[in-house]
Amino acid sequence: MEATEQLMCRPVDAFNPLITTSFQVSCILVISHIFHLLLKPIGQPGPVAQLLAGVVVGPSFLSRIDRVEEFFIQASSAKYYQFFSFICRMLFMFSIGLEADIPYLKRNFRVVSIIAGGGSILACIFGGPLFWLLTKVFRVTTERFSFYLLILTVLANSASPIVFRLVAETKSDTADLGRLAIYSSLVNEMSCVVVVCTLKAFTSFSKFGGAILIVLFTLVLIIVNKYLSYFFNRRNRNNRFVTNSEVFIIIFLLVSLSLFVEWIGYTAITCCFLVGLMFPREGKTARTLLHKLTYAVNTFILPVYFGYTGFQFDLSTLNNKLVIALTVLMILVGAGTRIAGTFAACHYLKIPWNEALILAFLLNLKGNYDLILISTPPQPKMVWATDIHNFLLTVVVLDTLIIGPGVAILLNREESCAQYPTTLEILNPESELRLLACVYVPRHVSGHVSLISALGGCPNAPIKPYLVHLVELPKKRKSKLMYHQLEDGDQFSDEEEYGGNDVLEINDAVDSFTVETKILTHQSKLVSSFLTINEDLCNGAEDLRVSIIFLPFHKHQRIDGIMENSMEEIRTINQKVIRHAPCSVGIFVDRGQTGFQQPHGSPSMQNIVTLFFGGPDDREALACSKRISMHNQVSLTVIRFIPTSSGHSSWINDASHKDEEVIMAISNVGTENEIDNAFVETFYNRYVAQGKAGFVEKYVSDGVETVAALREIADMYSLFIVGKGGRGNSPLTTGMSDWEECPELGLVGDLLASSEMNIGGSILVIQRHRHSEPDRGGGLLDD
Repeated sequence: MEATEQLMCRPVDAFNPLITTSFQVSCILVISHIFHLLLKPIGQPGPVAQLLAGVVVGPSFLSRIDRVEEFFIQASSAKYYQFFSFICRMLFMFSIGLEADIPYLKRNFRVVSIIAGGGSILACIFGGPLFWLLTKVFRVTTERFSFYLLILTVLANSASPIVFRLVAETKSDTADLGRLAIYSSLVNEMSCVVVVCTLKAFTSFSKFGGAILIVLFTLVLIIVNKYLSYFFNRRNRNNRFVTNSEVFIIIFLLVSLSLFVEWIGYTAITCCFLVGLMFPREGKTARTLLHKLTYAVNTFILPVYFGYTGFQFDLSTLNNKLVIALTVLMILVGAGTRIAGTFAACHYLKIPWNEALILAFLLNLKGNYDLILISTPPQPKMVWATDIHNFLLTVVVLDTLIIGPGVAILLNREESCAQYPTTLEILNPESELRLLACVYVPRHVSGHVSLISALGGCPNAPIKPYLVHLVELPKKRKSKLMYHQLEDGDQFSDEEEYGGNDVLEINDAVDSFTVETKILTHQSKLVSSFLTINEDLCNGAEDLRVSIIFLPFHKHQRIDGIMENSMEEIRTINQKVIRHAPCSVGIFVDRGQTGFQQPHGSPSMQNIVTLFFGGPDDREALACSKRISMHNQVSLTVIRFIPTSSGHSSWINDASHKDEEVIMAISNVGTENEIDNAFVETFYNRYVAQGKAGFVEKYVSDGVETVAALREIADMYSLFIVGKGGRGNSPLTTGMSDWEECPELGLVGDLLASSEMNIGGSILVIQRHRHSEPDRGGGLLDD
């Protein structure tokens, strides 16, 4: 790479270029934080503030002062900054690949490819006349094909790092629209890189040979990383993270590959992205890399990279009407082709026009690969003319500075990003299920991963599980170790020590589960006071857009089978979460070895029963059972309890409704019982009639007969699924309140969890999301 070859200060500089570059970085970081504080209240994300900070520090404003210009803009400092920019680019592309959701990309590759290609195809069509105009204005006589590729890339390319950060900071990265934008921009940018590099490879035999070597070396590093990850995971079996030296080995190999690629004459961003994308996700190595890189990339690397992009912009280049007109024309052509192409693609994919508009604006953001091409000469001893370089750089920076704030406002106001399925009842059984499992201690993990395993048993019904370790924040805590006293791989952070050895045991259990089931579970830790941890949990669930939260029960089963109280605080937290959760909630009563076990890899079938008495909570429990019934190692039986007074006539209608949308229509005009009948009828036709589940009707007259019926099946199932309540004054549960000990489980759930029943199976009690609204007294009233 040219920047690495010229790091030595050949010309005489007024200041040490390393000091100049460091001070420049510091100024950009400080000013970007100031801008971020000012712009955040109006919904502007970090990349906009960082670009503006670079513009302020650059030759457009502060560097117009002679002394500042003399200090900042030197012959050698630019080379240092280019090298640092290369390191930043390499690390954040590797980080983006490491964080990429591969299952989502596989499922939606066709969709994101169509969206990504829509605007690019139009850019190639309209880029021809624009190329002809620019060659006349700037008198381009040599390397016209390289200039044409440069113009097309500036028009068609989408800066995936800027899209990634902008979507993440507006908290839209978990919404379908945000994920579509992120992966469409990635596909768009990687396609531009591959096309340009492929064309360059066929210009000469040496370039073609270099491209083959790059592909081979990238494949070798991907394979080496696979074995290194497994080796480091085994080597650090009793540690939370792999050591710093082991992380250094992986980063050193990545830097070596990147330097080799740049030395050959290609850009390394695709290689770094592919290495991160193919890195093994399970185990301590990937967790350590994510832990170390995420903070560094978001706090330092990307702000510096975006700031340097703005620093290169010079407002004085817009010195005449012709340049201003050409700049406006190119921005309009780029935005126009992107909007038209994206609208056409979204119309074909039946995506609403308001979402198509946001996608078009997001994919029109510039500032990554296009900047690399602008700064890269087509030949080793040739550079682009200064006016061409400045013109294209101005187009890229202004395009992002103009579109970025507008699209951020649209994202913050977009209703589709705020609305998501908060109940399983309205969620399509074949669509992605997002869930959040909460654990306090290691013994909670086995039951929750068993639920995740059961819910993720069907490849046609994707699952996105999150597991959060809830840790109490002590009132006073002070580290007794200095930094040099920490063991290799440890972090100098009090928060990292919270949770003690539980963190290691939880990580090991989740890692084993991931290796066995291939279900990637995203782990996090929430450290907060037990007085406010429920608020932090609900806020996190809302940001993650999950449809259900699984909570552990405050009791655990002893060896003799008796349920013992673990932590009374857990019960209080569960009650608070149930009242204020932004989605449905399930409380899991784990019976240990006698209860529900992980279906994946199990030699025997897991027999599960869903008890249906009626009401919204029971419908939610039945909706959860739909997902579980798709697992081939699960045998589901649904028992519907019916009052004896209703008669023995069959409730199943031959003219069955086969579309679940009929439930929403009936709910507007019918009674609660009619809604229950329609929901169970749909379940019967889709699952029971096709042999995917069993169905039994139990006729009982009161709570005593209900208890007797429950005792008959106490030893038949490893998991009981039931709704919390919401049935009103049902005759099916009359008199059962005498057993009530834990109201958060509801009447039936509390009875099943009590010692009187003495059942060996686990219990899952589900409450449907309560859509709250202010009542006349100013409080909250549940539906």
